[in-house]
Amino acid sequence: MSNFFKKGAIYILFGLVTSGFTMDVAGAQSVKLASASSMEVISSAKAPMGWLQFCKAQPEECATKPMKPVKAKLSAARIAELDRVNRRINAEIAPVTDQELYGVEELWTYPSEAKGDCEDYVLLKRRTLIEAGWPRQALLITVVRDLKGDGHAVLTVVTDRGDYALDNQADDVKPWFETGYTFVKRQSQSDPNQWVLLGDGVNPIGVAAAP
Repeated sequence: MSNFFKKGAIYILFGLVTSGFTMDVAGAQSVKLASASSMEVISSAKAPMGWLQFCKAQPEECATKPMKPVKAKLSAARIAELDRVNRRINAEIAPVTDQELYGVEELWTYPSEAKGDCEDYVLLKRRTLIEAGWPRQALLITVVRDLKGDGHAVLTVVTDRGDYALDNQADDVKPWFETGYTFVKRQSQSDPNQWVLLGDGVNPIGVAAAP
């Protein structure tokens, strides 16, 4: 068994415990998902300016039709794939601000010359997973406040075992509620050009932190 597979199995076991899955005395899995395992969507929200500018610069990336929301089916192999993609892209891309790269405060785009900021990591991870066959509706760009209270972006993966976060500030793929972040808003599952407000970060400061 590979190290990735072993690690994937460990993450799955952790996810089952923290997300409210139980196992009966006979050893058969009894699937019961606790409400804390998935983010709470409160209402619609404004798309970040960075996303709107990204769509204007690369319209083919945003020319999508609404689709029925789906949850990716999670397994040890699939979470190992998430782990692999997250670690590889984190290792390949050097964190550099948009001001340093482009001379502007905010610019959402794919990494340039193996450099980029948090949104660039997220866009690349999202595209990589879509190309690998993951459903687009389950891969959501998400705006958060990080542990320092700064605006930040992660990729949320919506699965049948809860929501997970891929983050350039952490190599481990974690359930969203284990990141310590305040989740503000993310793309709608049905339409990536529509955004929704999340129950964990409803306050004027949090919303304003995502231009």
